[in-house]
Amino acid sequence: MLIISGHQPTYLPWLGLFHKFSLCDKFVFMDTVQYLDGDWNNRNKIKTSQSPLYLTVPIDKKKSNFNNLNEIYIHGYLNKDSRDFWQKKHWKSILINYSKAPYFKEFSDELENMYVNKIWKKLSELCWYQLNFFLKILKLNNIEIIKMSEFRFEGRKDDLVLNHCKKLKGNAVVFGKHGKDYVNIEKFNKEKILVYFQNFKHPTYKQNYQGFEENLSILDLLLNHGSEKSIEIIKKDNITIDQLKKSNDWVNYKQINQ
Repeated sequence: MLIISGHQPTYLPWLGLFHKFSLCDKFVFMDTVQYLDGDWNNRNKIKTSQSPLYLTVPIDKKKSNFNNLNEIYIHGYLNKDSRDFWQKKHWKSILINYSKAPYFKEFSDELENMYVNKIWKKLSELCWYQLNFFLKILKLNNIEIIKMSEFRFEGRKDDLVLNHCKKLKGNAVVFGKHGKDYVNIEKFNKEKILVYFQNFKHPTYKQNYQGFEENLSILDLLLNHGSEKSIEIIKKDNITIDQLKKSNDWVNYKQINQ
């Protein structure tokens, strides 16, 4: 069995994305799909002593093509003052809220370099860098990643994912939980491709400050628990790829195996 999954570029991704990533053999970095205004392409949350804080990458609305994530430009990337404003502001927010976290020092140099020393022109470039950075830390970097911008795929929504499977020789696919809203299972039945909708159970773990907040950036977990413990926490009470491959939890398992 060869499992395909994928996701659009996401800034400082949440835990569920890395669980989804851990369930596949090949992952498609969907950097040519439509930009989703108000979604998570260019923002995510970290924890503060008061309430979750959104860190948002500013988008250049005049220069960007919103039908293609690979053509979303970051506002002010040519202007040092504008660039310093958002990049250094994000780094300062991380520094203020996590400098006392147990594993902050382990990752602080690389994070500072990401925000202070690099110039980010396109959102997809920033998200690609961050994804690979976090995958390396979580030891999930052995999974093959295919950039849509470097491969000829066709279709939209479920047809696009079906095309991923066919061209990458996959016979199973993992969607996020919202895939139920748009996937036509019959299309996959005809191609004998198993379908699974992720059911991520968000773990509870020790965080800075009082109370517990769900759905924060992976940064929160990593800086509080380190790399090895973080991947254990993500997988805890959630299905693993080995379990998935042996299970009949695929929504069309009976139709394909009858």
